[in-house]
Amino acid sequence: MTQAPTPTADTVRRLVRSLLADSALGASATPGPDVRPVGAGGEASTWWVGARHVLRLAPDRDASARLRRELRLRDLVRPHLGVAVPVGVAHGEWAAGLAYTLDTRVPGGSAEEHDVSAVGEADLAALLTGLREVPARQAETLGVPRVAPRSLEALRRAAERAAERLAAADEFDPVRLHQLTPAAATQLAAQAGTAVLVHHDLRGEHLVVSADGRVRGVLDWTDAVVGDPAEDIAGLALAVGSPAAVRAATLAGYAARPCLRGLWLARCDTVVRLAESLTGRDAGPRPLLRVQLRRAWEAILLERVTELREPDEEG
Repeated sequence: MTQAPTPTADTVRRLVRSLLADSALGASATPGPDVRPVGAGGEASTWWVGARHVLRLAPDRDASARLRRELRLRDLVRPHLGVAVPVGVAHGEWAAGLAYTLDTRVPGGSAEEHDVSAVGEADLAALLTGLREVPARQAETLGVPRVAPRSLEALRRAAERAAERLAAADEFDPVRLHQLTPAAATQLAAQAGTAVLVHHDLRGEHLVVSADGRVRGVLDWTDAVVGDPAEDIAGLALAVGSPAAVRAATLAGYAARPCLRGLWLARCDTVVRLAESLTGRDAGPRPLLRVQLRRAWEAILLERVTELREPDEEG
């Protein structure tokens, strides 16, 4: 198998120069817009192109297929969301079989840079509401996969083992996991017939937040699936904290069960990922993993709920 080339600044400059005739970049630019990497990580190498565009280069054919699918999916979701998604101005191949997309930059920072305000929580609610309104069958016709819900009980058991490793490293008190009993994990199983379009990667770097705390956009739709809406509630818990995530989900019409399910998916995931980081099996930045764990374990009033609604009452 031929190894895919590694994109470099020269790769990006050559590609940008080839696109300069496109009016979106400005044909008069000489020697061309400044290019610089956005940062490490992710499945596509991402570069700023000047001040108004972002270039993403897929590293392999699977990522290329998802990047091409994202272009079509963004057009489908855009009318339903209360926040912006990037607009593509050019796309093609930067190497044989490897896709790129050049998008407009959504103004703002990330949720790792700016706190989300109360009005921003309403923006998140609009996002969750819009995702639920996107026709799932149309998304599937674009190639978005349908994914079965995860077993919270299996995840709980994995988190219990991970918590013991974290306790040995003085990183986490495993007693905190005792709040999620096997019976509770079973009660919080995903309900049948609740699948919606799920962004599936609503971490802080993918939420565009303005300095006043408004959520202005959502980036990177390559991991979208049709599946469990609690996964996006869990993602928001990692990005903005559990209280804000649950308030947004409640405002979007989700009842106690999916909110609590999302909360515990996030909590168990953060325990497992931090433990894997300590053993070298997770390459995520450890400081960020610790921050995400803290956010997911923030206490919420909903934890005091002892009786959940019946399945036919769930949002």
